[in-house]
Amino acid sequence: MPKIAFIGAGSLGFTRGLVRDILTFPALADSTISLMDIDPERLEFAKTAVTRIVEAGKYPAKVEATLDRRQALDGADAVLCTILAAPVQVWRHDIEVPKKYGVDTNVGDTRGPSGIFRALRTIPVMVGICKDMEELCPDAILLNYTNPMAMLCRAMQRESAIRLTGLCHSVQGTAMMLAHWIGAPMEEVTYVSAGINHQSFFIEYKWNGKDAYPLIHEAIKRPEIYQEEIVRNEMCKHLGYYVTESSGHNSEYNAWFRKRPDLIEKYCIHGTGWNPGEYAYILKEYMHRDDHWKEDVKRWLDSNEPIDLKRGHEYAASIINAVAGDGTYFEFNGNVPNDGLIENLPQGCCVEVPVFVSKRGFNAVHVGPLPPQCAALVSISAQIEEMAVEAAITGNPEMVFHSVIYDPLTAAVCSLEEIRSMVKEMLEINKDYLPQFKTIKF
Repeated sequence: MPKIAFIGAGSLGFTRGLVRDILTFPALADSTISLMDIDPERLEFAKTAVTRIVEAGKYPAKVEATLDRRQALDGADAVLCTILAAPVQVWRHDIEVPKKYGVDTNVGDTRGPSGIFRALRTIPVMVGICKDMEELCPDAILLNYTNPMAMLCRAMQRESAIRLTGLCHSVQGTAMMLAHWIGAPMEEVTYVSAGINHQSFFIEYKWNGKDAYPLIHEAIKRPEIYQEEIVRNEMCKHLGYYVTESSGHNSEYNAWFRKRPDLIEKYCIHGTGWNPGEYAYILKEYMHRDDHWKEDVKRWLDSNEPIDLKRGHEYAASIINAVAGDGTYFEFNGNVPNDGLIENLPQGCCVEVPVFVSKRGFNAVHVGPLPPQCAALVSISAQIEEMAVEAAITGNPEMVFHSVIYDPLTAAVCSLEEIRSMVKEMLEINKDYLPQFKTIKF
């Protein structure tokens, strides 16, 4: 009877979907699902929802809920993390302060000033989870879904020996999108994706063993497909390779699309994909969810429609089954230390590469070098992340500043003195959430 702990179980959409997936595996159907959150109301809703799933599937699983993180972790075989280290009312400053300085953000949870400050708040919590695991469940695996993925995983992998990786649905989601665009059945497609989270490139994409990039390049010329992912299609047109994360995200990670209003209007506003690229799009979505989550949950709980128990496309359940279930090997793209896996990215940084998982744990695949035009872009992000992680662990405010000054979008619109002023303002706003910083003056 494996024990699977959810830290941040109040992230209700993720929790419901992941529990549904886990219980579809016969070897995991009798698991103890231990839900933990700091919000008692959200936790109670999560327990009710998960219990509904267990009852609908007639699974022999046990569901427990606790506000005590250590209780949830004690004896766990697998831990899933979907936390938010500060409320949306704090996160909003990560986006609104840079906007005053001309840094126009769409998502703001992964890179740039907003992603870095989110990491500064979250890294101490994540490292604390790892330290608890070292004591209470040292042989468990940790699967992280919290952003900023690469910085959080890098900090945990640097500070702990716990077996862990970060998971993001962008790789498989984009692979399926490209297959649809070229008319290929997904079961006939193979690919190699490598880089860092949200900035991983399909360095190989084949249909029945043949290079499918000529078909992709033709597809993105079609107006309806071009409009679906304008930023990513522009990147593919000029860099030659397709990046894994959405146009909204990738519009922030470089200096090409958001440094002037006319460029934002041309490339970021009128796309037809899920993320149109407007300023603070995801912040607005989260604020709406924060205001209406009870209504959404009640609507789900009150629905008379049968619960869909079909397994989804997230990797987590198959990984847990490989380690703590029937031992079936599974391949996925995960976030792991760069131990020479990508030769032209910094040694030790957190990279996203193919990984095989079994009862022995995670076995990452050596990829070799990225194409140089991709490596140049990815390497600067990886080096920024190294500085941000160092700042978060050591509490060095000067290192925060140094990490922000090299962010491509920030550097495209701000002077060094303006960036210093912005970072000082953001440190002051966040000081109550940065206990590792003995001073915020620099």
